[in-house]
Amino acid sequence: MQRMIKRAREEGGFTLIELMIVIVILGILAGIVLFAVGGITDRGTTAACKTDVSTIQTGVEAYYAKHGSYPAHLVPTLTKSGVGSDQFLKWDAGFTGTTAEDGPGAATSDVHQGTGYLVTYYPTAVTGHNAGDVAADVC
Repeated sequence: MQRMIKRAREEGGFTLIELMIVIVILGILAGIVLFAVGGITDRGTTAACKTDVSTIQTGVEAYYAKHGSYPAHLVPTLTKSGVGSDQFLKWDAGFTGTTAEDGPGAATSDVHQGTGYLVTYYPTAVTGHNAGDVAADVC
């Protein structure tokens, strides 16, 4: 019996206190990393939103410069491609209410939906916006 007790005391290993200290340190490091990385997606969404607003504003202003008036809708007015058409924006599925670049049938769009934000085009003056304004809900 004495030999077993002596052998158990001589065996190397970590004590409970040592293990708890390591676990606490790892928890603190994990918290620091999560805090530092947490805002990256928010900054990415904001950057994407600002880029979309700028792109749509540029397309609207290019249309205005060529035609002397603001477009009635983003889709199909600015996205329609083909012979003799003015394509100022590339159509994508983010333009709500449309299924193609030419806005089939009566489908038109003044809203572009991104991941986590909406960009709205105001073709006519409304409260708080002038004709041709482009605004977003997040940027």
